[in-house]
Amino acid sequence: MTGGARKVNIMNKSLLVQYDKDLRLRIMYPEARKEITNDVVRIIRQAPGMNVVAFTFANETKLDNVIDREVDYFTPMQQPFTWKVYDHDLLPSLKDKLASHGFAGDDDPADVMVLDVKNAPASLFQPIRTDIRRIDSLDGLKDIIHVLDQVWGGHNTWVNERLGMHLSVPGYLSVYAAYVDDQPASIAWTYFPRGHFATLFAGSTIAEYRKQGLYTSLLSTRLQEIRERGYRYAVVETGAMSKPIVAKHGFQHLTTVYDYEWKGN
Repeated sequence: MTGGARKVNIMNKSLLVQYDKDLRLRIMYPEARKEITNDVVRIIRQAPGMNVVAFTFANETKLDNVIDREVDYFTPMQQPFTWKVYDHDLLPSLKDKLASHGFAGDDDPADVMVLDVKNAPASLFQPIRTDIRRIDSLDGLKDIIHVLDQVWGGHNTWVNERLGMHLSVPGYLSVYAAYVDDQPASIAWTYFPRGHFATLFAGSTIAEYRKQGLYTSLLSTRLQEIRERGYRYAVVETGAMSKPIVAKHGFQHLTTVYDYEWKGN
C-alpha cells in the first residue's frame, strides 16, 4: 500500500512540474504580455482586463516585500488584479499574507482536474449522436452568449471580444455548442496552448436541457479533438458542481487553485 501511494505521489509531482512549466511559466496569451521577474510571473492585459500574478518564485521570508512591490506595480494601472495561489506551491503563509495586504480571500477555490487522454475511458470516444456544432465566427458566438446569459445571468457580451479575438488565432481555440430542436442548449470550449495540456472551459447547460447527456457529448467532442491534435492531457478547473461530473469520466485531482483579488488597504 505504501509503495503504491509513493508511486502515485511521484507521478503527480512529475505531472505538476509539467503543468507549471506549460500553463504557468511558458504559456503565452494573444491579448496579454508576460513578465518574469526574480520573484513572480505577471500576466498583463489591456484595460479593463484582469491582470494576474500567475506564479510566485519568492520564498517565505521575502513574501511581504514581494507582495508590496507587486501592489505598487499593478495599482497605477487601475485594473482588476488577482494573485493565484496553488496548493502545491509550498508557500503555506502566502494566503494569509495576501489577506493581510488587502487581497480578498477565495471562498470558492477551483479543483484542477486532469485526464491522461491516452488512458481515457473508451466510452468518451464513441460516435456522438447529439447535435454538436463548432462555432468559428462572431455571428455564431451569439448562441454562446445566449446560453451563458440563461445559465449565469447578466449580459455576456465579453464573449464577442475575447473569444472572437482568440478565434482569429489559428489553432488556438475551439468553441462548440450543443443544440436541441435547433436551439442552443449547452456550450463549451477548449484552448490549445503550446505544451502537453489542452484546457477545457465552460461546460454550461441551460437548466431545462440538463440530464440529457449534453455535457458528456461536448466533453467527448473536445477530447476527441484533443487526442487527434496530439495533446497528452486535458485539464479543467472545476467547482463543486462540475468536479464529480468530470471525475466520473476519469479526471483526477491534480491541485487546487485560489484567486486572491486585490481590494486595496
